[in-house]
Amino acid sequence: MRVAVYLPLLLSLLAPFGARPLTERCEPRLATWLLTTSSVVLAAASTISLGLLAVTALIRIPLFAALGDWSAPVAQRDDPAELSIALIAGLLLGGAVLAAARMLWRRARTLAAAALEAACMPTRDDLVIVDDHVPDAYALPGLPGRVVVSTGMLNTLDETEHDILLAHERAHLSAHHYAFVALAQLGAAANPLLRPLAAAVTYTIERWADENAATAAGDRTRVARTVGKAALAAHHTPARPGTPRAALGILGRRTLTAAGPVPRRVAALLAPPLGRHPVLTAAISAILVAATWSTAEAAHDLHLLLVTVGAS
Repeated sequence: MRVAVYLPLLLSLLAPFGARPLTERCEPRLATWLLTTSSVVLAAASTISLGLLAVTALIRIPLFAALGDWSAPVAQRDDPAELSIALIAGLLLGGAVLAAARMLWRRARTLAAAALEAACMPTRDDLVIVDDHVPDAYALPGLPGRVVVSTGMLNTLDETEHDILLAHERAHLSAHHYAFVALAQLGAAANPLLRPLAAAVTYTIERWADENAATAAGDRTRVARTVGKAALAAHHTPARPGTPRAALGILGRRTLTAAGPVPRRVAALLAPPLGRHPVLTAAISAILVAATWSTAEAAHDLHLLLVTVGAS
């Protein structure tokens, strides 16, 4: 437990450095899966590690030691973790649990509201056209989900670009991209060190939808032009009020800065499709295995410690 319990925390500190290379070198669907899984696994492992450290502080307190029939003096002698570190871990654990619970509650409410709004939208299929001059388009998750497009966006694009737009938005619904975003953000809420992973997921789901649209259209350059054209139109008009918080759309985050997601998406579409990059996949898989193993090892060591202090 002297080393294993700290490894998930160390990996959480290092993992964000791999987020950008993964988004730029790995096929978007696989990158989304890897980033989301990493966020969830590392958040769970680091939270459990904090919990294990917090327990080592509790068993040194005579009142709590008496509840478990443990020997507090023996715990103070044999516990490998410093008391100050264990106490800090307990405070961090409380913050992580509260933040994760708050995020889970807010996300559940947001998705429930989106599903209710989608169910109330009158449409024969999944497409809803809103009479609004502001160019906008997004996918609204629900049972079933809806693709919402404003007349301003339809007037901005031509017929071929309409098909590309719809293919992009329908990819968000069919692949359940909102679930990936929710899980990644939940992991980041429990462990703020993982926020770059959650931010990367919001980008890779857009790239995933872009690639689906490119496959459907058979023309990557045309899709790149559509993405850029839609973003430019939205950039020069005020944001449409009332857009649901759970919505996912072709515009992504409305920014046209040099390092923003839209120029990166356009550049990726103008380049050849990315592969699966087995080296990155293997490296991330190894990190997740190491985090899982170290957490299990630390839990086993704590069990042995409790047995020792209980037998004394």
